Parts: sequence; C-alpha cells; structure tokens
Amino acid sequence: MYYSKIKNKNRNFFLLACALLSVFSLKAQDELMDALDAISETKPSFELPAFKAMKIGNLQSTKIAAKGDLYLYVSHRFGSVKDGFETFFGLDNANTNIQLVYSFWDGIQLSASRESLNQTYASAIKIRLAKQSTTFPLNIAFYGTANVNAALEKDRMPDLQFGDRMSYAAQFLVSKRISEKFSFLMAPSYVRQNLQDLNEVAVANHNQLLMGFGGRMKVSKRVSINMDYAYNFHRNTNSIYNNPLTIGMDLETGGHVFQLLFSNAQSTNEPGFLSNAEGDWSKGVIFFGFNVVRVF
Repeated sequence: MYYSKIKNKNRNFFLLACALLSVFSLKAQDELMDALDAISETKPSFELPAFKAMKIGNLQSTKIAAKGDLYLYVSHRFGSVKDGFETFFGLDNANTNIQLVYSFWDGIQLSASRESLNQTYASAIKIRLAKQSTTFPLNIAFYGTANVNAALEKDRMPDLQFGDRMSYAAQFLVSKRISEKFSFLMAPSYVRQNLQDLNEVAVANHNQLLMGFGGRMKVSKRVSINMDYAYNFHRNTNSIYNNPLTIGMDLETGGHVFQLLFSNAQSTNEPGFLSNAEGDWSKGVIFFGFNVVRVF
C-alpha cells in the first residue's frame, strides 16, 4: 500500500510536469511566431534588388550605391552601324562617358561625369524614397541631373550666355520586382533644354515631358535581357529626333557588371538620349555600345 501511494504521487507529479511543459512550450511557440511575423514585416519580398546595375541600358534604374561605395561607370557608344566599313561600323565616331558615383549617406548617391559628345559635363543625385518589401509593393527613387554643353563656341554664337549651355532632367523612378526573374520600371520624366538648334527643330520646345519604361528578365544566374523606352509627349511632329529605345543584356562577372546594348540614341546623359535620339530602328540607324560598372 505504501508503494502504491508513492507510485500515485510520482504519477501525479509527472502529469503536472507535462502540463507545465506544455504551457511553456505553447508560450515559446507563440513568442517565436511573433518574432517571425515581426521579421517578415520588414523583410524585402526578394533578397536581390529589382535591377543589378544603376542603369537598365540608358534609362536609370532604382538601384542606389550603398553608403561608402564608390562606382566607376564607363559608357561607350559607337557610331551608327549602318555606316558600314566607311566608319568601320561606327568605330570612328564613338562617344564615351566616364562617371564616378559615391554615396555619403544611406539611400542617397551623388555623381559627376564627362561625356565626349558635345563635351558634356554633368552632376546628378539619386535619392531612395521607398523600398519594396512585404508591406510596400514598390521601389521608388528620385533622380535629377544638370548638364553643361562645353562644345558651344562663343565665336560662332556672340550672344551665348552660360545658362544657354545648361540642360536638366528630373525623373521619378518606380520599379517592382514582380518575380525572381522579372523586374519592371516606369519613369515619368521632365527635360529642360535652355538652348535648341532651330536648324534641327522647326519650333523650339524647351520643356518636354516623357514617360519611360524599362524591364529586366533574368535568363541565368549571371545573365539578363534588358530593355528601356521613353515616349515623348511634347515632341514636334516634324522633329528629326525619335523616342529612345534600347535593348541589351547584363553580364555579371564578380565585381563588374558588363552591359552590351543597341540603341537609337548615341548620347548617354538623360537630356541627350531622352530628347535627342537621332537614330531610327526602322531604318537601321542604331548604335552599338556597352556600359562597364566597377565598384570599389
């Protein structure tokens, strides 16, 4: 009988211990789920950004340099491939842009560049306004640039003022990584050109509004196909320029991103390629080029 009482006490103690362990286990599970929910609220929808490079081709993407990172961006555009062997498929009429990009603060990058076409000097800023996550569906950034055309000669234009050399562009960049392989971007844009050649445009149109579109489709771990296009709402019907269309690909090689592309715009700065795309895809007047991106 004594043994039976001890046995019952042990069994009661065992049941009580199991009940307490169950309560603590459920509480721990609840705390773990709460922690996971908190993490998921701030975790981005996808680990990688919508775009690998700061440009899709010509059009800016929503990617911004991380704080403390320095980027060297070299953009090269050959002349029109339609010229054939006369210019060795554009080799003799190349345009090169060298740009340095640096970020002093999270979500803000500054850049300075020099382009050989029209001897253009440019400064730019890109600011992140929102980042795609499970609680917000889009990446949003603002991009603004100011350009100086140093090729204009005062001897040929006696009334030339410094302000006449200036052109500007402002863009809101809105992108979304729709899936692991596909990203899409829209870019409402404004371009201001203080001086326009009336030999090229019948009517001066200093202010222009455009809508840009871009996309990136990954075809392998290190390769993607890219395209960007911009529709100009204020282009004159008799303008010699066309809406810019660029098709290319990204090749990721360690610390480099190598972009190969074809475009109907030879300029690589925003006021230039958005407003003055002199090529024509339908006539074969296109420019082959590349962008090389190196981060330090």
